[in-house]
Amino acid sequence: MNIENIKQPFIKTFPGDFSYNPMQRNTPKVLFSMVKPVGFDHPGLIIFNEKLSEEIGLGTFEENDLSFLVGNSLPENIQTYATAYAGYQFGNWAGQLGDGRAILAGEITNENNQTTEIQWKGAGATPYSRHADGRAVLRSSVREYLMSEAMYHLGVPTTRALSLSFTGEKVVRDMMYNGNPQEEKGAVIIRTAESFLRFGHFELLSAQKEYQTLKDLTDFTIKRYYPEITSEGTQKYKDFFENICKRTADLMIEWYRVGFVHGVMNTDNMSALGLTIDYGPYSMMDEYDLNFTPNTTDLPGRRYSFGKQGQISQWNLWQLANALHPLIQDETFLEKTLNDFGNYFWENHDRMLGKKFGFDSLLKDDEEFFTNWQGLMHELKLDYTLFFNYLENLDPSGSTSLFQGASYTILDEEKQRKLNHFIAAYQSRLGKNHISREESILLMQQNNPKFTLRNYLLFECIEQIDNGETELLHKLITALENPYQEIYPEFSKKRPSKYDDISGCSMLSCSS
Repeated sequence: MNIENIKQPFIKTFPGDFSYNPMQRNTPKVLFSMVKPVGFDHPGLIIFNEKLSEEIGLGTFEENDLSFLVGNSLPENIQTYATAYAGYQFGNWAGQLGDGRAILAGEITNENNQTTEIQWKGAGATPYSRHADGRAVLRSSVREYLMSEAMYHLGVPTTRALSLSFTGEKVVRDMMYNGNPQEEKGAVIIRTAESFLRFGHFELLSAQKEYQTLKDLTDFTIKRYYPEITSEGTQKYKDFFENICKRTADLMIEWYRVGFVHGVMNTDNMSALGLTIDYGPYSMMDEYDLNFTPNTTDLPGRRYSFGKQGQISQWNLWQLANALHPLIQDETFLEKTLNDFGNYFWENHDRMLGKKFGFDSLLKDDEEFFTNWQGLMHELKLDYTLFFNYLENLDPSGSTSLFQGASYTILDEEKQRKLNHFIAAYQSRLGKNHISREESILLMQQNNPKFTLRNYLLFECIEQIDNGETELLHKLITALENPYQEIYPEFSKKRPSKYDDISGCSMLSCSS
């Protein structure tokens, strides 16, 4: 790989701590601390993303590159570092946070002059590890590798995964935070993104009243990642905030389209570029439930449940608005922009939902139709992905017998009657389209994945890798790279009942 071409503009631009001291501590007035990966004696490669490596400019993998993939051997030109940020966690100000398990190598530029940041996750402690060891377990690393790639191929803005390796170490984790810590195999992942900047980077500087560095960071972000912004002065920062709001709303709509639940939408987990970032206790939706949260830490309040993700993203943007206020200094503008967020979100959310149903445009009565659909999904406990797949293949006669395969309950006579009534209403609504049924189906096929990476599949895959088997891993990669096709019919089914109450298949903790 062309690792000698990795550059580090961030540490050349902003104030940092160059002591290389990994002791956990506050690091005021700096945006990063230099820190070295801990190194591992007996690493082993599990999988390498060759397509991504070529795409971002790293080139082909060679056997001696494993040392870099786990952070053991670095070129002299690479100075590794962790960034400092702050944030609200579960609605409460947490103060200084930072890259506790992540260490940055820098960025690579490809032949199209596109830059990509490269970051280890699980390569050792940093000043921001908060009394933790900075390691990662196989379980969480497999989940991040596969889901970030799945989201990319679904068409959802996301960080991506370059490699996944065993560290050869054992790591102790209490998976469910219930006082039962166990040893697990350690792993390290390399993830990539155009940038890993978060709302929290701006929040930290604003909270510390480091307004010149806040301005410098915002200018840096706009110049490198928001080329559409060409204004100057205060207007530049207003345009920046408006763009972040739009990107964030667009991201939430994509999450709803594919049925993704993040599980821990703290402001420090919100990307300043509108990317899905930090794959912890996430889940793809099985049984449709607006109140579903995959995160045990989010119980009982369910702050980050599926149905609240749009609302929470707006709340998080309010906190970012407060952080950027010293640069914008226009409360009326910020309030209007945040209020406009709701209108933009719901308008585009409903347009997205219409496409999932195969509607060429929205009608006045569609809001009531969508509300009735949500009620039906809840009552009949219907699988989110399978419901739309079955709707796409609806028998012209209107037969609904197929839908039992999408329900997590028995469709008795009364439930069947309600389903039939809804399908009749749907067919009537299709009759108001200005496109053919074939064109409507094509619209559905473009917006409804055939394959989503369910937690039970990840659970099975992790168990196999733990036992030295990779057959399911490679099948899942093939499936997730082609999510709008049915490559493996055995994956196109609802979650087996034997996994209903298994930890890791429905509920996870933040440490997952």
